[in-house]
Amino acid sequence: MTNNPLMPINAEVINIISESSDVKTFQLRPETPLDHMPGQCAMISLLGIGEALFSITSPPGRDYMEFSIKRVGKLTEVLHQLEPGQTVGIRGPYGNNFPVERIKGKKLLFIGGGIGLAPLRSLIQYTLDRPEEYPEAKQLIYGARSTDDLIFERDIFDQWPKENNFQINLSVDVESPGWDGFVGFVPQYLEELSPDPTDTVAVTCGPPIMIKFVLQTLEKIGFKPEQIVTTLEYKMKCGVGKCGRCNLDEFYVCKDGPVFYLSDLNQMKNDFI
Repeated sequence: MTNNPLMPINAEVINIISESSDVKTFQLRPETPLDHMPGQCAMISLLGIGEALFSITSPPGRDYMEFSIKRVGKLTEVLHQLEPGQTVGIRGPYGNNFPVERIKGKKLLFIGGGIGLAPLRSLIQYTLDRPEEYPEAKQLIYGARSTDDLIFERDIFDQWPKENNFQINLSVDVESPGWDGFVGFVPQYLEELSPDPTDTVAVTCGPPIMIKFVLQTLEKIGFKPEQIVTTLEYKMKCGVGKCGRCNLDEFYVCKDGPVFYLSDLNQMKNDFI
């Protein structure tokens, strides 16, 4: 990071992957490498347009950084028009990371919804890259509105199912042509599958309403708050604890999070649980 935490550096767009009709993954190569860990975020900017905070989709150790960005407003609309070879601004990384040390020796349950699979993908791939450190069983429960909204198809359909001891469970909210999997919301699917909480850590990210009911369902099926991890990067704005937009009680998501155990969230005054 530069001496001024608000000053971006240049990053070249080296590749763009279309994930769905409104989500693209951008592979960026910053002019100065930015070391990060799974769960952290970075600010992407375009001169004269604006900036916004996005979770880092790729695991550390690559010679590029990936950001999966949903087209939802002015900045993201322009980002979606970029082509390889163009340049954006980047600053970060910000926030804490998923507890990669504490989850060693545990079975891992990943629960994602929609674009919420983006930060989880960094952690999933981080653990798959280190099988000797994370040899225990893994399971992904992931859902989207329709089959057209499922992202990272190369991972969820092709690469991850080939991994040893990795169970993939997919769902869609509404009936889609040719779909023979679960139809319904992610919390419903989670309750139907009811994964065994013994020696398991659950990590979830998705729309706020999904996270809320996933947390409730996890406790219902036997997970304890200290076994449940979520990330709240959607609350972050400036990334450096100055704007106050992301405060939870006396904490700031951008400084103390965005990754929290449910046991920690239970101690805070918030409108989330």
